[in-house]
Amino acid sequence: MAVNEKKSIEPSKAVKIFWKIFLYAWGFVFLLIFLIYVGLFGKLPSIEELENPSLMSSSEIYADDGTLMGKFYLKDRINVKYQDISPFVIRALIATEDERFYDHSGIDIKSLVRAVIFLGREGGASTITQQTAKALLGQQSRKSVTRVIEKLKEWIVAIRLEKNFTKEEIITLYLNMVNYGEETYGIRNAAKTYFQKEPGQLAVEEAAVLVGVLKGSTRYNPRRNPKAAMSRRNTVLDQMVRNDFLTKDEAKSLKMAPIQLKYSKMDENSGIAPYFREMLRDDLKDWCKENENPKTGEPYDLYRDGLKIFTTINPKMQEYAEIAVYRHMQNLQKVFSNQYNIKDGSAWKTKEGKAVMDAAIKQTERWKNLKEEGIDEEEIRKIFMEPVNMRVFAWNEKREKDTLMSPIDSIRYHKQIMQIGLLSIDPLSGEVKAWVGGSNFKRFKFDHVNINTKRQVGSTFKPLLYTLGVKNGFKPETELPNGPIDMGGKMIDGTGGPMAVCLALSKNPGAVYLINTLGVKKTIEFAKECGIVNNIPPYPSIALGSADLSLIEMVQAFSMFPGRGFNVKPYYISRIEDRNGNVLASFRTQTKEVISESEAYIMTKMLQGVVDFGTGSSLRWAYGVNNEVAGKTGTTNDNADGWFIGFSPQLLSGVWVGCDDPFLRMLYTAGGSQMAMPAWAYYYQQVFNDRSLNIDPNARFSPPANMQNEMLFNIDSLKSSEELLPIEGEERYKQDQLVEIPISSGKEKVVTESQKFEDPSESTGAPKPMPLMPGEQQKQNSPADTSKNKKGVLKRVFGKT
Repeated sequence: MAVNEKKSIEPSKAVKIFWKIFLYAWGFVFLLIFLIYVGLFGKLPSIEELENPSLMSSSEIYADDGTLMGKFYLKDRINVKYQDISPFVIRALIATEDERFYDHSGIDIKSLVRAVIFLGREGGASTITQQTAKALLGQQSRKSVTRVIEKLKEWIVAIRLEKNFTKEEIITLYLNMVNYGEETYGIRNAAKTYFQKEPGQLAVEEAAVLVGVLKGSTRYNPRRNPKAAMSRRNTVLDQMVRNDFLTKDEAKSLKMAPIQLKYSKMDENSGIAPYFREMLRDDLKDWCKENENPKTGEPYDLYRDGLKIFTTINPKMQEYAEIAVYRHMQNLQKVFSNQYNIKDGSAWKTKEGKAVMDAAIKQTERWKNLKEEGIDEEEIRKIFMEPVNMRVFAWNEKREKDTLMSPIDSIRYHKQIMQIGLLSIDPLSGEVKAWVGGSNFKRFKFDHVNINTKRQVGSTFKPLLYTLGVKNGFKPETELPNGPIDMGGKMIDGTGGPMAVCLALSKNPGAVYLINTLGVKKTIEFAKECGIVNNIPPYPSIALGSADLSLIEMVQAFSMFPGRGFNVKPYYISRIEDRNGNVLASFRTQTKEVISESEAYIMTKMLQGVVDFGTGSSLRWAYGVNNEVAGKTGTTNDNADGWFIGFSPQLLSGVWVGCDDPFLRMLYTAGGSQMAMPAWAYYYQQVFNDRSLNIDPNARFSPPANMQNEMLFNIDSLKSSEELLPIEGEERYKQDQLVEIPISSGKEKVVTESQKFEDPSESTGAPKPMPLMPGEQQKQNSPADTSKNKKGVLKRVFGKT
């Protein structure tokens, strides 16, 4: 009897234990959901954030005339409307990813139960709405516990999405956000990249390819893995047959055809002044960190808050600068590529050349990937010697060409491409008008204008030293001694002469005499007053330009000459607004007087000597710039760097030219006058010819009131006869030793890097609506579609309905 009682009690206990476990489990789940909802496991998107996702709230950059220069996106994608997407894409997506899309309210219970029972072997349970939520949340964890929490978050957001969005809005948001491989985000970018079509023009087989990629953006990439992509495309077509979107015969015919790609990666650099915009991005990130958005209580987000940045860049002047760069650099590159040690490769056989090449090889993705695969270095180096088809930079309209070249030759080839930096500012206001940071932004991202890019400045430093001399009583006619003259233990030889002539002809003994007289410390202090912020080593050699400084700070230092004694700091942002037009910050001219107006005028007249009869005289007789201009050439050891900084009364511009690796030098040139000055000349030719810019080609350097009737100096009486072409440095080549840099005719067809920015908000042109397939009308009118009760796009996701 007792035994029977015990048996009858045991099931009762088991039932109680079961229900306890069941209730505790569900209680835990509900508690977890509540904790997720209140944000314990991370903040859920707010209403405003989902009303304005990053792809819709990119920050916009404007030029000084209101031209849209470009936008800053979190990811490179372009938003399109539902009616601009091919119906084939919609049908393929629904058939493959979520057959009951029009029947559920965010979570497909049937698919969820199937996934649990079969542990995912018979297909997953994520609906399109859940996948949209996942994309909005940016979740991608592989840890099981974390992924459970992420999944619950997706459910919450998915339900709210369904509650407040139409089905069309959800599917459009999804297609605009997801990755289609190779960092191609959004259906429009994908259509343009893989097929060179707008999304509304995609054929059914093309739509199947793109939808197939969503299963695995690398595994099913049609360019990299064509066989796997074709198999996946055919699976999508079969799913479309299963859902009555295609007939079996149609699918059979389509499955027989190969994938016809027209692959061309969209230009992520589209817009005006790409080097400038990338530099601006970094500056704005810093500004955002330091400024709080009052609506969120957090720092501004450059990619989400829809900021409007108004810059000082002039689109016409930017275009002229890029044209000038092309006209000069294509000719300079031809000469450099034919230089004996470049042509025969001997430059790379030096100790320095070998070290640079070895480091460059090991920095490539190819090397890193092969190392990860366990291949030894000797075998990798053999692979790097094998020729392959590739696309490399070239000075042509497309800035590229197809060729057969080994990876190691490709590295060497691109390192031998000469680079340039060009900066142009208003010398009175400091407004930056044009900024070209290199030869080609797509291939060479390194910017050669900004404050952090430093190169030896050569003789462009001499005007600062001479200005200090003028401040301390030296005059244009003051005689500076001949060499040899001691420079910190090194004897500098050469001739001297009147100070104005020594500057015009860039005579080294004169500069060394000045720094020995004025002092290294005093020279550095004055340079700092002129806007130099980078370190200047405390050695006498700085008189000849041994310091590594940036183009932008050297241009600022020269601003005191056309600025009549006032130094102006270059600036490029006039104001920042929020998306509603409220001004968040404005920026103004920053000037300070560093020399007197008379001293500035004296220096300007001496710098005119540089272009009238000195090292930059070819500006007159070769390039026909006969306007009132002044400037200074600069060259470093063995012509590793060429400089020219020059100005008219209304415009100040600087140019630097060289290779990124300084051991690659351009031999047998007159230095900065051949390497850098031609680009400056081509730029000013165009600017002076465009009267709409309000830069007067006839403007003159006016003497200050106290010097109106004063004869400054007679330059003709100071000049000495020069049998040799004036060049920088201690050595001089005779004219027949110098290489000839071809002078541009100006008739070249130039396609500039700056192109009109394609505004994502503009319509892409919707195709005509296609007839609905059987059953589709019924699905779109199902109770789950609450479009009749929903007003507006992306409204009240977490609020009232």
